[in-house]
Amino acid sequence: METRKKWNREELLIALNLYHKLSFGKLHSRQPAIVALAEKMGRGANSLAMKLCNFASLDPALKLRGISGLKGASALDQTVWSEFHEDLNESVPASEEAFRKLLGVSHNAEIEVLPEAGLVVKQSPAGPTELMASIKIRRGQHFFREVVVNNSGGVCSVSGLAIRELLVASHILPWGSHPKHRLDVQNGICLSRLHDAAFDRGFVTFDENLQLVLSPQLTSRLDQRSVSENFGAYAGQPLHFPSDATLPKEEFLAEHRMKIFRVA
Repeated sequence: METRKKWNREELLIALNLYHKLSFGKLHSRQPAIVALAEKMGRGANSLAMKLCNFASLDPALKLRGISGLKGASALDQTVWSEFHEDLNESVPASEEAFRKLLGVSHNAEIEVLPEAGLVVKQSPAGPTELMASIKIRRGQHFFREVVVNNSGGVCSVSGLAIRELLVASHILPWGSHPKHRLDVQNGICLSRLHDAAFDRGFVTFDENLQLVLSPQLTSRLDQRSVSENFGAYAGQPLHFPSDATLPKEEFLAEHRMKIFRVA
């Protein structure tokens, strides 16, 4: 039987970190990442899964899709949720550090949340003299990648490529010019490295129906096999997302179409 004990703020911060790295359909007590994290927290997997479902009831992105979580979120749950989302650039690195501290990983390591495998620790090339500011940025980037890739089901949302090492959490609005949205999952799309480069440089975009649109620079080269197979084959096709995924924000895509997409 699980021991009932009150959740404290740091535990909720860690749980919220994991919440954003798993889709709603993965929030159950048999999910490997939940099982592994619950053990480290000294809690039962069912307790942690229920808390994540409580968070789901507070998630506006899920509400827009008609998905509701588990009622019973506490006042502290609501406070931590609000504080976390008020300033992601501050709260995300803090949650990543708390997450790492609980798992006892080294300074030069990152934790991947793999829905089918659980929590996997990987060494990072960053050195011990790395500045705190750089660490903070790297923690945020790591969080964003995990959230966006898992939100897309671990595949490129254009091509369906499922090799994680070849996937990029692509920003719709650029990192440098839109700091407020750097870590917002609705500002991200999981793309292959090739499609990420094309999107970043305006060779492709997505319309209001999330369908791939090619720039004239690509449509004029569809006679080239590589362009035809990698871009022409997907033109007009909608992005692929799991049914419980958080979809990109249309206003972000509209700005990409207006300011980044190459119309000539």
